[in-house]
Amino acid sequence: MSKIILASNSPRREKLLKQLGLSFTIVPSKIDEKSYADLEPEVMVQELAGAKAQEVAELVEETVVIGADTIVLAEQHILGKPRDQEEAFQMLWRLQGKKHRVLTGLAVYDTKSGRLLVDYDRAEVYLRKMEEREITAYIGTGEPMDKAGAYAIQGLGGIFVEGLVGSYYTVVGLPIHKLVLMLKEFQIKVL
Repeated sequence: MSKIILASNSPRREKLLKQLGLSFTIVPSKIDEKSYADLEPEVMVQELAGAKAQEVAELVEETVVIGADTIVLAEQHILGKPRDQEEAFQMLWRLQGKKHRVLTGLAVYDTKSGRLLVDYDRAEVYLRKMEEREITAYIGTGEPMDKAGAYAIQGLGGIFVEGLVGSYYTVVGLPIHKLVLMLKEFQIKVL
């Protein structure tokens, strides 16, 4: 079996790979994401995922590198990770009571063959209406501060999610249904 590297320091992605029973090492990418900001969202998440995987691949030999990138889109406006509590409040206030999209780009790069597979997945999430005090209390937990769109569907933020169309794992940040198929292309099987 090939050695696997996750080009991310996301604890959520790490947990999902462990749940799949994969043995892997974490080597976070240091890609400057700002240089991709002018791309269309669907292109951006794929380009970033691929760039992350390829950047880390340059540091290692004979391995398969997994890269991913997730963004939240509210009316075509990209919501990244909030800079501070005020921005987190603004994001949640903007998302509440409405539907928004989550896009996760996914890349798998084989250093031995130089083969790169890139794809993305999308999900639509509906957050219920929230009271100001709920948003403030949620921000006070610290959970929203390192999450795109300022909420974690897999955490306490899940209490605000009223509806989901698409893969839950895409919203978490790693569309495992696509990842497993991509890994099979490199003879890495989960089951």
